[in-house]
Amino acid sequence: MDNSISTQGYLSKLSRSIAFLLLVVLIGIGNTDVAIAQGKTKAPLHIVFLISEDPDNYAAHLTIPEFADYLAKSKKYKTTVLKGESNRTSYRFPNFEILKEADLVVVFARRLALASNQIAELKSYLKRGAGLVGIRTANHAFKLMKGEKVADGHEEWPEFVSDVLGCENRGYALATSNTEVQMNIKESKSSLLKGIESSRWISDGNLYLVDPLLANDAQVLLYGKGDQKTEPIAWTRHYGQSRIFYTSLGYPTDFKNKKFIMLLEHAIAWAINKNT
Repeated sequence: MDNSISTQGYLSKLSRSIAFLLLVVLIGIGNTDVAIAQGKTKAPLHIVFLISEDPDNYAAHLTIPEFADYLAKSKKYKTTVLKGESNRTSYRFPNFEILKEADLVVVFARRLALASNQIAELKSYLKRGAGLVGIRTANHAFKLMKGEKVADGHEEWPEFVSDVLGCENRGYALATSNTEVQMNIKESKSSLLKGIESSRWISDGNLYLVDPLLANDAQVLLYGKGDQKTEPIAWTRHYGQSRIFYTSLGYPTDFKNKKFIMLLEHAIAWAINKNT
């Protein structure tokens, strides 16, 4: 009798132990599955916008933060907008070290002498083959006005325009003129023009004069007409391994135009993804 009770008690304890071990194993398998699933989830691609605020920078400090929020919500990018507060001759962006983790840099800044270490970091960013998008005033982003003095510890980078963007700032059409935007028929099959292939529209901004382009590899996507002139206003090229897109569009009202937003979306997707 006593032996029977003892045996039953032992078997009962053994069953509970086995059940407990089985539960531990199942929990472990479940946690492993979660870890694997999390490992497969890619972090969102990170876009860093470099902007400046001045009366002649076309309200980039207003349009770009709104556009960045739109990209984060609709396209699931991680977006960061950096805007310095310094004088143009001694400009410094906050948290510039974030470029080390950026997948794409967008420049919409005008006539800055940037802190020397930040110029070096931007060059290093491009050297690793990451992409860049330039908007409107980017074609004189790091070149001061004639006669302006660069502050100590800062420097210009005029070659950014010729070497990276592949153009030269040759002046502007009349400030009061607008721009008729039209597609380059030769590039009608470009993925960057998807959805806007046959579209023409009017931009309230005046033309930037850049013709002829300096880059032999530039593929002009859009031309602009205004003030009796025709100029390239959007193109792609490569700087080393970096994909580069530039457009001289970017007037404040352009950001209300669905075609312009679509162009920027396509350009960003192209520049940020090397394998497409």
